[in-house]
Amino acid sequence: MQFTEFWPFILYAGMVLVLVALIVGLSYILGQRPRERATDEPFESGVVTVGFARLRFPAKFYLVAVLFVIFDMEAAFIFAWAVAFRETGWIGYGGALAFITILAVALIYEWRVGALDWQPKGRKHKKHR
Repeated sequence: MQFTEFWPFILYAGMVLVLVALIVGLSYILGQRPRERATDEPFESGVVTVGFARLRFPAKFYLVAVLFVIFDMEAAFIFAWAVAFRETGWIGYGGALAFITILAVALIYEWRVGALDWQPKGRKHKKHR
């Protein structure tokens, strides 16, 4: 290969690097540097943080996250099975049916043991009449 084939690319890359360096340099030289009291404090979503960020969460949060991952993966497997439905035939249908049945039994078990309840144990739902 000859150098004449690459010179437009090399020239373009050089001009881009010079332009980026110029913009960053001018921004540093001409930019404002406000130093407020809260400049170095963490800030998220428009609310100034109060207290310590390392809070302990109840196990229910983790349980719900794990359940979400499990049932999300169920959806991915069922989608893959649906795409290959014609190739898998009745054996694939039986396998998918067994998979869905096992996951439905697991969901019913989680529901029965109260893993999906969010309210404290002492409070009951008020029925609206």
